[in-house]
Amino acid sequence: MTGLPIALSCGEPAGIGPEIALRAWQSLGARLPLFWIGDPRHLPEGTPHAEIHAPAEAMHVAATALPVLRLPFPAPAVPGHPDPANAAAVIEAIARGVALVQEGKAAALCTAPIHKKALQDGAGFPHPGHTEYLAHLAGVGDVVMMLAAPALKVVPVTVHIALSEVPRALSAGLLERSLRITEAALIRDFGIESPRLAVAGLNPHAGEGGAMGHEEIALIGPVLERLRAEGMRIEGPLSADTMFHAEARARHDVAVAMYHDQALIPIKTLDFAGGVNVTLGLPFIRTSPDHGTAFDIAGTGRADPSSLIAALKLAREMALTRAAGRH
Repeated sequence: MTGLPIALSCGEPAGIGPEIALRAWQSLGARLPLFWIGDPRHLPEGTPHAEIHAPAEAMHVAATALPVLRLPFPAPAVPGHPDPANAAAVIEAIARGVALVQEGKAAALCTAPIHKKALQDGAGFPHPGHTEYLAHLAGVGDVVMMLAAPALKVVPVTVHIALSEVPRALSAGLLERSLRITEAALIRDFGIESPRLAVAGLNPHAGEGGAMGHEEIALIGPVLERLRAEGMRIEGPLSADTMFHAEARARHDVAVAMYHDQALIPIKTLDFAGGVNVTLGLPFIRTSPDHGTAFDIAGTGRADPSSLIAALKLAREMALTRAAGRH
């Protein structure tokens, strides 16, 4: 696994994906061989690329050209204007990347951003997003979204739902599964022997003993107590407003939050450009830059490749750690 390249699916070709793929390759080259799955017509004009027929060829090509596993698209890419005609091919690029990783031909999958509405309009894409589609392809039921940066790792238990729906969506089963998947991934993919999990409460001041909500007493606390009794290193439920300063971050390996903004605001404040989206619970490694298609700047050359570069580097590190654990 360690001698294999990283698969990079093209994502929405009308977004910034093609240009940040080029810039990531320019930065990493042969130091971190990757291959791009997509239509080479969509790459920025003049991109030095070489079409390959098998992922292994990328190891020899990456020093001088961006390796491309060609996947023909029916329509050209117009920056800022997604074409639903390309939707099925965008989906196929993801599926092809998953298949190659599962077949042991690529070390990990990194995915460029997609545009869900274009996929729905053009191909009836039934999944809420990348993560759910990857879980479907992998045949797993429960996955967890982690945002990772050098300064902080965060996991939201509930993700893309309205804030008003969070209390109803939050359950003991969901919280327990999220914590177990997170701990297992920290051990297997990040090489942390005994992970320390800090878990936020749902309410201000973690409910303050019931004065500002009862979820901590009725739901969150009992789950944490049960897992602590099994030997998991869990602190909480904690007041979220004191979990993210430097001293607090030094006491845990991951912060588990109850909803999207509770987790993502701290990490995006600390490291907006360097955050990486990691899907935990899959049988393969998947990372992604922590940003969208950025149609407003697509094709202008202003896109920052930092998050994609960080995602590729983290995918490689995780692949090495996972491979070492098998021996």
